[in-house]
Amino acid sequence: MIFRENYVNKIMAFTDTPFVKVLTGVRRCGKSTIMQMIMEELQKRGVNKNRIVSYRFDSMEYEGMTAKQLYEMLKAKLSDTEKTYLFLDEVQEIEFWEKAVNSINTDFNVDIYVTGSNSRMMSSEIDTYLTGRYVSFRIFTLSFKEYLTFKKHYAEVEDTHRELIYFIRYGGFPAIHLQKYPIDDAYTIVRDIYNSTIYSDIVKRNQIRKVDQLERVVKFVFDNVGKTFSAKSISDYIKSEHRTIDNETVYTYLEKLESAYILHRCSRYDIQGKELLKTQEKFYLADSSFKYSVLGYDDRSVAAMLENVVYLELLRRGYEVHIGKTQGGEIDFIATRQNNKLYIQITKEITSEETERREYDRLLEIKDNYPKYLLRTDDFADGNYQGIKTMHIADFLLSEDY
Repeated sequence: MIFRENYVNKIMAFTDTPFVKVLTGVRRCGKSTIMQMIMEELQKRGVNKNRIVSYRFDSMEYEGMTAKQLYEMLKAKLSDTEKTYLFLDEVQEIEFWEKAVNSINTDFNVDIYVTGSNSRMMSSEIDTYLTGRYVSFRIFTLSFKEYLTFKKHYAEVEDTHRELIYFIRYGGFPAIHLQKYPIDDAYTIVRDIYNSTIYSDIVKRNQIRKVDQLERVVKFVFDNVGKTFSAKSISDYIKSEHRTIDNETVYTYLEKLESAYILHRCSRYDIQGKELLKTQEKFYLADSSFKYSVLGYDDRSVAAMLENVVYLELLRRGYEVHIGKTQGGEIDFIATRQNNKLYIQITKEITSEETERREYDRLLEIKDNYPKYLLRTDDFADGNYQGIKTMHIADFLLSEDY
């Protein structure tokens, strides 16, 4: 078990506080393992193993369990004299689990940690019973830095720039980096994750009948990562395949894919007008391997996947990320975190003066003094131009300076 320090430290900062710790994220991103790490850390801090109680509710053993039964089961496991630490994995499988957990948290001396991987774990779903009583942690698949740590356990890592290529193709699901897998085997594992998410968390839970429609929406979005499009664009695409779908259904499917943590929606921000725009959003994937395992590898999509990787890294570091609209065009990302702000432009490589001028000019158009980055993957990705820092994407992902 390879220690994921950042998550464990962030979550354990809330240990022994009255908040329920809620870990969310796409299936198989490592939530259960992180909970195991927290349990081990508690024991290192002197908590007796008998005071740590854990359950995994995606087991058949708990199928059909009610919230009342959950409450009674947990109540029976509590210590009469000391605090009990409760770890409830995939608790969303129990309908109205929030009510049971809130009652236990309110009535007894406990410290509670829960995980979930579908829409019932979205904040809007748990606010009813846990308002003001929980803190949420989004767990992502492996970062580039974590990927390198995992890989060092079974292979040599010599050139981090070259490793970025493998990271883009293999993605960051922990399960495929525990040993060396051929790419086809890795994609088989990811397809299983994708299929279980689509059919358990979306189709089954929402009783979707026209599965082929959903799959076509998925195909369109996966094929257009990092591009602006509308629901009408998707419905027109599906109509071109001699199928019919209305815009409202498209919006519903996109929301369900977000709720299952497969997609992330990135809105546009008007830099001059200082307002969020409600049209022409972009979508990014929870992991680049989703695209390649479902649609196959295509080197023409690498530029979009580079954007995807940077986008996820910014989210991991706690930034709120938008696409920047300027008078002259777009900035790939504006990332804000409290009083910090970054402007980021991403390009696979610069092959002409025209491309170079276009990429730099978009950043130079912004007149404030916040850091600006041009990220690329070619051999000349280094230096500083009129305050714009040029970096190789791999170096940016590993940097501690932002």
